[in-house]
Amino acid sequence: MTYKAEIKIILVDDHKLLRDGLRNIIEQRSNMHIIGEASDGREAIKKCAELLPDVLIIDVAMPGLNGIEAARQIKKTHPEIKIIGLSMHSSKQFIQGMFKAGAFGYLLKDGDADELIIAITTVIENKKYLSKDINQEFLSLLKNGENLEKTQLSSREKEVLQLIAEGKSSKEIGETLFLSPKTVDVHRNNIMKKIDLHTIPELTKYAIQKGLTSLDI
Repeated sequence: MTYKAEIKIILVDDHKLLRDGLRNIIEQRSNMHIIGEASDGREAIKKCAELLPDVLIIDVAMPGLNGIEAARQIKKTHPEIKIIGLSMHSSKQFIQGMFKAGAFGYLLKDGDADELIIAITTVIENKKYLSKDINQEFLSLLKNGENLEKTQLSSREKEVLQLIAEGKSSKEIGETLFLSPKTVDVHRNNIMKKIDLHTIPELTKYAIQKGLTSLDI
């Protein structure tokens, strides 16, 4: 069993009050230090590249760029970072999405302080952690590759779909992703063809079902 002398952590959540609460819990431990914070997925990607944390604790459902897609992009460039998803959702699509993106842990927001510390120390040891209030058999299914849906959409298409579901126009999506409105429309058409859905309500429902967004963000 290996212990790090110092564990560097970045917190990502769109609610500062929650980040402050996590910081207060974590920094009571002498070997755990918060080296950065972010309020959305894109900022999280930048912070990880700049600060290179050992652990990233990230909200799963955030507007703009959700925690699942942010985790996927971070793991591509920094596979050594241990990611813990933080969510109020215990449904399969969110848990599965985070672990498929490369996360090592998944915590529910109504968990206690002790569980947060246990999760951090577990992932640092290169082990998976799933919130105690979630059926632990799910981890076994993930390890065995069961019930894992094949990815149909590219990372860029998932980003576009999330923003569509959040009511953004092609122009607004383009400004966020640094794309032309025409390119956004191409992505939109490709998404519709791939998943065979052709209205905004259908796309929104699909995005929620797949954990790309939620009704409460």
